[in-house]
Amino acid sequence: MIRIVTNCEEETLRLGERLGACLLPGDTVLLEGEMGAGKSVLCRGVARGLGVEGPIPSPTFTIVNVHDGARGRLYHFDLYRLEDADAFWEAGLDEMIGADGVALIEWPSRAPEAMPERRLRVEIAYAADDVQRREITFFPEGGFDEAPLAALTEVEA
Repeated sequence: MIRIVTNCEEETLRLGERLGACLLPGDTVLLEGEMGAGKSVLCRGVARGLGVEGPIPSPTFTIVNVHDGARGRLYHFDLYRLEDADAFWEAGLDEMIGADGVALIEWPSRAPEAMPERRLRVEIAYAADDVQRREITFFPEGGFDEAPLAALTEVEA
């Protein structure tokens, strides 16, 4: 487990960039947190870290957006509007996880039984002392290689 506190949206974005630089095709990242906690901000940073250029809109109404970057493909899911895991499987969304790119999944609790065992679970929470600060905790699970995550704690120059 790694816990990092960011002080503003820009720091959360930069943390996402460092995370994106650590991820490899086939990796799955589950993003948990309240509405507005910063899941989409972290996703935009991951996209930058994967070399995705241009806007990274939230897939709230499309469920998944696919982006090609210099370091690989990004599958950005938002399952908030999904009814259950059956809807996930019926749409064939499971075929994008563990495939040729990185899968970022917001609101994985909407289809928990469809989530892969090998994953990086990320919890984003408002810090108790400041509405701008976020406590971001990384939980490698199911054999997810946590060694590259050490780069997340490196201080930027």
